[in-house]
Amino acid sequence: MTAFKACTGHWKPIFRIAVLCFCVIASPLSAGTPTVTKLQSTSRDYVLWYRNFDSPAIRALVELALQKTSEYGDFQVIRSEALSQGRALRELTIGQSHLVDIANVATSAERESVMIAIPFPVDGGLLGFRVCVVLPESLPKFANIENLEDFRASQVRIGQGAHWPDADVLGANGIPVVSHSRYEILFRMLQKERFECFARGVSEVLYDLEMEQNPDLVIEPNLLIAYPMPSYLFVAPDDQETAHRLQLGIERAIYDGSFSDFLESYYARAVKDLNLEQRVVIALENPLLSEESRNVGHRTLENLRRRLNILSR
Repeated sequence: MTAFKACTGHWKPIFRIAVLCFCVIASPLSAGTPTVTKLQSTSRDYVLWYRNFDSPAIRALVELALQKTSEYGDFQVIRSEALSQGRALRELTIGQSHLVDIANVATSAERESVMIAIPFPVDGGLLGFRVCVVLPESLPKFANIENLEDFRASQVRIGQGAHWPDADVLGANGIPVVSHSRYEILFRMLQKERFECFARGVSEVLYDLEMEQNPDLVIEPNLLIAYPMPSYLFVAPDDQETAHRLQLGIERAIYDGSFSDFLESYYARAVKDLNLEQRVVIALENPLLSEESRNVGHRTLENLRRRLNILSR
């Protein structure tokens, strides 16, 4: 049975988008993934970056991958201390500090060169679809935007993390960016009108606003900023065992259908509630990706756009 047939047999009707993206990339990875045949009696604690630990979806995916690979031993997922994304990735790159063992972030060629990436876009590519969190009084500024040229002319500024690849992607496409190293501070900066749009991924924005509990923040209803941006799990460059375990666990979850259940549980609501198929798509290029991730990113982006029946304008 091919990887495609194996995957499609487990599709959920409400959320087939991302599973197709994973089926496309799963086949070549499966052939080269090491398989552990000897049962291990050890137990290991895995320190997950605190932003990912606090995200029910990402923590659930990491735990799912670890549960699917019991031959590696028992495990416990632990919350890291509050590290900025830049600090967390530096600690992973060093590989010896043990302040963090696993982090899920958007990929880039630079990140893939200094850490081990588990090359599955964890939300099926939804991170590259972004909507604007705004103040209600700013909504008129977005009313007449129909394309990238309109967006540039509107002089809308986008808030992003200083260490996020998204900031460089937006800048490369001629969109003004205001940045800060701490995610939490960006919400305060939005309220102080330091920028007009806090661009958040479709897969994360509803959870963000539930956590913020701030009635002054709303989701702009008409625009969808789209660019190839796979979001991977990363581990330290010398932590081959964790990389193998996570990759094998995700592949097993794809084949037995539990990955489809994961997507259904955590991301179907966003696709429906944000009315993606009704939005004007502002398509951007991402110059930061490696060739492999660029291919994955464009493939997932095109599959998502086609299956949502939305086109760039």
